[in-house]
Amino acid sequence: MTLPAGQYTLTGPGVTAEAGHLPVRGDLAHIKLAGRYFVPHYAVPMAHIAVEGGAVLRVAARPDAQTVESIPAGAIFDVLDIAGGWAWGQFGEDGSVGYVVMTELKAAEQ
Repeated sequence: MTLPAGQYTLTGPGVTAEAGHLPVRGDLAHIKLAGRYFVPHYAVPMAHIAVEGGAVLRVAARPDAQTVESIPAGAIFDVLDIAGGWAWGQFGEDGSVGYVVMTELKAAEQ
C-alpha cells in the first residue's frame, strides 16, 4: 500500500449552523449532517409522537426556558438525545430544533 505524500491541512472557514434551524449542537448532530458539520457524535433520530394535549418545544431543557413553538398532539418529533427527562431534537424533517419534556412524547411504533 502506498501512502499519500505531502502535507494535508484543513482550509477555509468552518461551517456553522444557525441556532434553532439545524439539528446541530456542540457535541451532537443529526446523522444527515455528517460531512457538513464536525461534532464528536452523530445520532440517528428516534421518532416520537406528541401526546394528547401536545408538547412544548423550548430553547433549553428547563421549564422556564423560552418557548420555540407548540407541537400539536400526534405530530412527529425526532429525538436525537435524551437526558434528565428532556429530549433534544427536531420537529419535523426541517422544522425547529429544541428541547421537549419526555412526558409530552411517546415512542412512535416502528
